[in-house]
Amino acid sequence: MKQATKLILIFIFFTNYLPAQTNSNPERKIDSLFSKYNSKTPGVAVAIVKDGEIIFKKGYGMANLEYDVPISPKTIFNVGSVSKQFTTFSIYLLEKQGKISLDDDIRKYIPELPVYEKTITIKHLCSHTSGLKDQWSLLTLAGWRMDDIITSEQVLKLISKQKELNFTPGSQFKYSNTGFSLLAEIIKRVSGKSFGAFAKENIFNPLGMENTLLYDDNEKIVKNRAYSYGEENGLHVKRNLNSSSVGPTNVYTTVEDLSKWTTNFEKPILENVDFIAHFNQPSTLDNGDPAILAVSDGETIYHAKGQFIRNYKGLTVYNHTGSDAGFKSYLGRFQDNKLSIILLSNDEDFVAYKAGMDIAEFYLSDTFKKREKATKIEPKVEEKAKYVSKTNLKDFEGIFQNNDLSSRFTVKIINGKLTMTHDRLSDVVLTELEKDKFRGVITFSADVNFERNKKNEVTALSITNFGATNVKFVKLQ
Repeated sequence: MKQATKLILIFIFFTNYLPAQTNSNPERKIDSLFSKYNSKTPGVAVAIVKDGEIIFKKGYGMANLEYDVPISPKTIFNVGSVSKQFTTFSIYLLEKQGKISLDDDIRKYIPELPVYEKTITIKHLCSHTSGLKDQWSLLTLAGWRMDDIITSEQVLKLISKQKELNFTPGSQFKYSNTGFSLLAEIIKRVSGKSFGAFAKENIFNPLGMENTLLYDDNEKIVKNRAYSYGEENGLHVKRNLNSSSVGPTNVYTTVEDLSKWTTNFEKPILENVDFIAHFNQPSTLDNGDPAILAVSDGETIYHAKGQFIRNYKGLTVYNHTGSDAGFKSYLGRFQDNKLSIILLSNDEDFVAYKAGMDIAEFYLSDTFKKREKATKIEPKVEEKAKYVSKTNLKDFEGIFQNNDLSSRFTVKIINGKLTMTHDRLSDVVLTELEKDKFRGVITFSADVNFERNKKNEVTALSITNFGATNVKFVKLQ
């Protein structure tokens, strides 16, 4: 009996020092999380970095479905908007070298840009506070399709024609890819090298990122790259990525190389601790207020140099997702915990942020603060009477043109519905929301407002989508 009691006490003693069960076998949980990926599907590459070392890396699914090439930690992916970290870091390197100031007028380096009422600075571009309309929004309204060949030169020409801003520079935060295309152009003009060459010399090579490059030529051959896929009618289909526009996107890399990038934030090889700390500081508006992306689930998400900062269950995480032509990515750094999570996928339907947070739970659940369940208070919403149109749809028919975009839409009634047509885009059926205000999908969801003169005649329409406000098309007489 005494021997049995002794054994029980020993068991209790040792089990008290075992890792908590919530964190046991995170690798097996990752396998389970991505179990749907196999030899018939696209997939994802994963790397987990702890204390500057990769503790887990693996590929799931296929990099190329036509030739049955599996994904591995060495597979190269387009990381989409995760690229913005490298763009901003390059700008800060140029500032440290004394070649630019963040307070410089961007027209000092790109004089062909319009003169705006208030100066746009390099800092405004880095912090999404420039007010510039988003390039993808503008390209769509100009009739470009996302599978068209789009170069940095074409993007710059388009931006140079835009005389109107979304808002006064420095007064608001609004995510804009345009700013990062201009940053890449500034890097090129100041350094005398392509952005890709500058990044290779000053970032990729010093960190040993041997499989990382800027995809600035859509004809470039990239060995060991993944191809991206979507799904239509239950079948996998290829997604075409023909853009070679750099700055906001088009860094191609591996999870292994990105682990070297994340480790540099903990154990700097490139630059020093003070430089990294400065790079991690939240962006601000001109009045000193923080640049805020959103308030989600009671937590504020701040912007900082090509990444976002949020407090997730009591822990600070620096992260960014990416999405480009079927490629999806997530890079998250729980810097205080010295844990980084890197996910690169060629599956259009991959929800990168959620997968990243799921994996964080596997490793950090014992550290996370438990949230108190909030009492859900349903806001009192006054019922709004359904809008009943009294408008004669024929009032809106006509041809509407924007000269800066070299683009025109024809508005006409098709099968009893007001429809916008464009020579290069799918027809857009408009749904009336209220008097003279409609909504449709012009690649992205868009509000279409018609303008009238004193004679009550429709004279113009303006389109607002996720990245461009009030883009005006004038009715041709």
